[in-house]
Amino acid sequence: MHVTTRSSAPAGHGPCAGIPVDQLEFMRQVLDRVGDKWSALVIAVLDSGPLRYTELQRDVPGISQRMLTRTLQQLCQDGLATRTAYAEVPPRVEYDLTPLGRSLLDIVNSLIAWASDHQDEIRAHRAAAIGT
Repeated sequence: MHVTTRSSAPAGHGPCAGIPVDQLEFMRQVLDRVGDKWSALVIAVLDSGPLRYTELQRDVPGISQRMLTRTLQQLCQDGLATRTAYAEVPPRVEYDLTPLGRSLLDIVNSLIAWASDHQDEIRAHRAAAIGT
């Protein structure tokens, strides 16, 4: 009987070539997090500095309260953002990017700019694909 074991050798070529197989699942999780639309938009909005929850909700159009809460929790969990609660009346909570989160700003802003610059072209391709 032949038993197949998972290799920890990296992929053969491409961007995953230097990453051991046993680390690829975690890499996919990280990319899912930083690449999801809400995380990218929240990171971009926090570029201006600390914001309160209601300011974030206003500045990220279309995000639901549940999704904003979940996104902020995940960004804080991964060390990309901080949550600071102030002992005031009424209570005040602010969110800000950590240095790790700030290191993503150029990438996130470039991705958002690319999507904005090419949206008409992508719409046309989608319409053509639906029409065929």
